[in-house]
Amino acid sequence: MSATHHQDLIVKVLGNGDSLGTPRVYCECAVCEEARGAGLNVRRRSSIWLRTADEAPLLVDCGPDWRNQMERLGARRVERALLTHAHVDHIGGLAEWADACRWLEMTAELHAPAEVLQDVSIRYPWIGGRLLHRPLEQGGDLAYGGWSIRAWKVNHGKNGYSYAYRFDHRDGGSFAYCPDSIDLSDEQKAPLRGLSLLILGTSFYEEPYPMSTRSLYDVKEGLRLTEEVGAPSVVFTHLSHDIDVRRDYGLPAWARFAAEGMELRVPAAKRGV
Repeated sequence: MSATHHQDLIVKVLGNGDSLGTPRVYCECAVCEEARGAGLNVRRRSSIWLRTADEAPLLVDCGPDWRNQMERLGARRVERALLTHAHVDHIGGLAEWADACRWLEMTAELHAPAEVLQDVSIRYPWIGGRLLHRPLEQGGDLAYGGWSIRAWKVNHGKNGYSYAYRFDHRDGGSFAYCPDSIDLSDEQKAPLRGLSLLILGTSFYEEPYPMSTRSLYDVKEGLRLTEEVGAPSVVFTHLSHDIDVRRDYGLPAWARFAAEGMELRVPAAKRGV
């Protein structure tokens, strides 16, 4: 195994759902009903689990399905995490994680831009002793094995803002995680160029409403964005109950929907995913 292959980044999808998940408690649509039965459309809140050589796994976002996701993963401890923003579907599991750290008599590291950590402190003022806040400066790098991680602020439409993360290896491999965004400016799109893989949040296949009333791209817009930035591969996450995995949407070969348990390998040296 080459040194660069040893440093490949493994991305495991823990959750691929939007803020309400699928099935939605109040909903009796065909997708939600199928999710209650066969369960092909079950979607927990969006989160990913990263691994690379000689590093503890890195969790990205910690939503209200955290406990269930850790059980499915078989993980008994989490040592570090990145947060994209402080909406409940991305931070709702922090109290449980902090309590697990208390029982294990350990501390963990919580990385995010300072304004995100400030919002977390307001919502969960008691967790700081177990989840140590590690502020990231916008444009500053965090090291993860042979990978550098950079955060940048993105438009989240009517829901304000979020952050996206770009991972780069010195040998050319690159990956971006952007679960909550819409109507990105040219400046916000710039870090999406030159990627090996893009994981992009979408919600509906097609939303016939003005962008000013929405908070995420739809799938058709996500395909256009991927082509615009030149990413050779895209995986759509943060899916609502509009998406039915039993249906063939005619996605191009370079696009697919995220699925719970899906593993993606991002090579350290730039090549296909």
